[in-house]
Amino acid sequence: MERLNPEKLHVTFLSDTVADKLSLPRRYTLTHSDLTGELFLFIGHDYDKGQISKLYTRLMRDEVLAEIVSNKGDIEFNAYCHVSGGFVVGRAKWRYDIFRSELPLVLEAIRYGDRTIFQQNPDLDQIPVNIHFHSSNLRFNKIEQWGTIADYR
Repeated sequence: MERLNPEKLHVTFLSDTVADKLSLPRRYTLTHSDLTGELFLFIGHDYDKGQISKLYTRLMRDEVLAEIVSNKGDIEFNAYCHVSGGFVVGRAKWRYDIFRSELPLVLEAIRYGDRTIFQQNPDLDQIPVNIHFHSSNLRFNKIEQWGTIADYR
């Protein structure tokens, strides 16, 4: 781990998901505290809508949603970042640059926070990481490949 401080990562498994049994889809909701630098990772069959519906989060839209899903027999890892559109704080380029600089930490947090599943299912580490940047500005509305999950051990 290059950037992640495990002491600042708080992992919660939602009631429909357990740490040591893989079921798909497996979804990740990652939020953080700007004041303390703490990361909050929620792992479940669906995203933790309670975490992303709070007023501050709805305005900032700086959460990252990710998932491991089966798509036509292939396993995929997708992460989603809201760059612009709607009512959010900040210009698209600024937000895009922040997401890009923090994504290695985000991916480390997800890989570390759900490490039992990756240890029990080593093939998951070879899944390509697809980052979906959502933006009303076409320049930033795109999908980028960011290696594999193993790159964030």
